[in-house]
Amino acid sequence: MKILNVFFVVALCLITVNNVNAQTKAEELRSLAESSLTQKDYVKARSLFKQAYRAFMMQGDYTNAIECGLQTGSLYSRENNSKEGLDVLLEVEWLISANEKKLGNPLYDLRFALANERLQIYAKRKSSDRAQAELNKLEEIVNQTKNDSLNKIKLYSEAEYYYAFGLNSQGDVSIQKLINQYKENKEYDRASEVYRNLIEKAKAKNNTLLASLAYERYIQWTDSVKQLKVKDELEIQEKKYTESLNTISEKDDALSSRMYIIVGLCILSAILAGALIFLAVTLLRFVMRNRTLKKSVQTANEHNELKSQFIHNISEQMAPTLNAISASADKAMDKAPEPAGEVKTHIEALQKFCDNIQELSELENTLSEPYETEEVDMNILCERNLDSIRGCVKPEVSLSVNAPKIKIKTNQEHLDHILQHLLKNAALHTESGYIILDFKKRGANVYQFVVTNSGAGIPEKMQEDMFKPFTKVRDLAEGDGLGLPICSLIAIKLNGNLTLDKTYTKGCRFILELRP
Repeated sequence: MKILNVFFVVALCLITVNNVNAQTKAEELRSLAESSLTQKDYVKARSLFKQAYRAFMMQGDYTNAIECGLQTGSLYSRENNSKEGLDVLLEVEWLISANEKKLGNPLYDLRFALANERLQIYAKRKSSDRAQAELNKLEEIVNQTKNDSLNKIKLYSEAEYYYAFGLNSQGDVSIQKLINQYKENKEYDRASEVYRNLIEKAKAKNNTLLASLAYERYIQWTDSVKQLKVKDELEIQEKKYTESLNTISEKDDALSSRMYIIVGLCILSAILAGALIFLAVTLLRFVMRNRTLKKSVQTANEHNELKSQFIHNISEQMAPTLNAISASADKAMDKAPEPAGEVKTHIEALQKFCDNIQELSELENTLSEPYETEEVDMNILCERNLDSIRGCVKPEVSLSVNAPKIKIKTNQEHLDHILQHLLKNAALHTESGYIILDFKKRGANVYQFVVTNSGAGIPEKMQEDMFKPFTKVRDLAEGDGLGLPICSLIAIKLNGNLTLDKTYTKGCRFILELRP
């Protein structure tokens, strides 16, 4: 027993050391990349930032990975490798989305930086529509956050966009807005830096007209700054003089105000005492409400259990009667096959409805309890599920599966349940064309099963409630409508979600996304 304890401690230490080493390596790569960037060795900096990006991503440190990914995309663009840059930024967008889901709130600063990098790339490629779309994203984020710093960056990027496409007058308007903001905050050096950067970028692009205009405005600005600084200095001196007068006046009033302070303190003490009493009463009420809420939750859980037991008991009570009616229908099959067959069909539909209600209730009660998992080969699983429906499809329908040989940890039985339901539905509603099952890796730990068919599709008015049970009265012989709600709850217990791709219009497409 002691030997096992020692072995466990050693293994735990090795895992901790490996994690620390991986984190240290990623930090070192980023530090080296920043050093190379300072030395203007852009090719080396880009390579190191990309390595750091991968290292942070493998650790699940999305924030640092995103920052390094943005630097990588920017440096690719600097080398005129816009395609590689856009590919990296696409990965970064996935990471931002994953991190937003993990944190439960939008990451405006990172999305702003991503849109700004894309804007620079599209402007350089002279892709006006896409650049305008990214500029609109910057505007939207600034409106949502009301962030002054982001607004200044947006104005500068907006001016660069207009200048890049020859819209100099509109670019001048954006630059003037930015200069006015710096002017209001008395950040004259920052305003001068805007003009200098604009001149340098115009020279780098051999835009002599823009460089000349920017230089002319820079000279005008430099002259006006001198006057502004003199005015500011005068205002400072006037302010000091006024403050001195106020100080003298305050000292004169200090003696007479002490009595008022004493009276004020007495009143404040009375107010504080009243506030303490109020807080005590509020706290007591909160404790009582909390107890009531706990009792309500406990009662709700008990009612939920009673509901499940009630459904189970009803199913058990109905089973003998349904079996007896089914047996009678079997006996009457020879004498009246058509009515007996119809009765048989309705009995089977009712039995299935009872089973589905019971399964739906059990899933709702155990939604927070995940399934046991094991490693499953996705290629074998997808091939097997598609083969199982070959006998159900129409002759004019082709079947295909696209799944790499990847193993992930999941519950095979319940995953089969979802895929079988989706594939059988596809076979039922596809008269000709195709049924395709795809498995794709969408991120560091995100996977998707995509079931696509060329059938009639789902009417728009039915799409909203298709994953909700009991939304309308149905003929059970035509289906109880509980299949998709059950699959949706199973997907949640598999740590995923089941959705309909509403953008697909050539038939029907369901997406099962898992995050094992």
